[in-house]
Amino acid sequence: MLKIENLTAKIQEEKKEKTILKNVNIEFENGKVYAVMGPNGSGKSTLANVIMGHPAYSLNSNSKIIFNGKSIKNLPPEKRAKLGIFMAFQNPLSLSGVNIYQMLKYALSDKKVSIIEIKELVDKYAKKLKIQEELLERSLNEGFSGGEKKKMEALQAIILNPKVAIFDEIDTGVDVDALKLISKFLKEFQKDKIYIVITHYNRILKYLKPDKVIVIKQGEVAKIGDKTLATLIERKGYDII
Repeated sequence: MLKIENLTAKIQEEKKEKTILKNVNIEFENGKVYAVMGPNGSGKSTLANVIMGHPAYSLNSNSKIIFNGKSIKNLPPEKRAKLGIFMAFQNPLSLSGVNIYQMLKYALSDKKVSIIEIKELVDKYAKKLKIQEELLERSLNEGFSGGEKKKMEALQAIILNPKVAIFDEIDTGVDVDALKLISKFLKEFQKDKIYIVITHYNRILKYLKPDKVIVIKQGEVAKIGDKTLATLIERKGYDII
């Protein structure tokens, strides 16, 4: 379980601090899909970055991030990753000279997985996601389309086998067919993982159905509901919240 308690997050802007999240309280249970929705600039991506430990954000002293009963508030991103928290970025970085096999070999170095085993897993899952073979040998994300990048993020999420997977706008730059494929793939391997899907729209939630929808507005949790809340927002917009 992942618990966020009294979370207030600030970022330094020029000569002053700006508060992005205000007293956020959320519980994420194992084996469930959570959609985090909200208008542009509401704080959705900040929530993801704070969970991951982005150093640009400072938290109030009473803010808590508890993962499996232990505080991770002061842990750096790499230690959170080793505990089993993964984040797929909205705009994945290119890694010049490093392909997907090499990147995963490094990421799994403490688990003593051979490059042969990694190659077998990557090739197997790449077929499920319809990733072209030549992309697997190329520098990761260099010259990839939006859809190809998002498929690679989904591939990493499953091979790294985290306990919590955060997907920040995984539906942007992706056509409907690719979105269906990615959603089906992620759902197939979810098991007891926590999925946190950050999105503006209901589109991906039609395929990767959420157990709970969390709406953030102006840095605060405005409403929590089931998947029908996302449908309502799609029809009437965020002004109804």
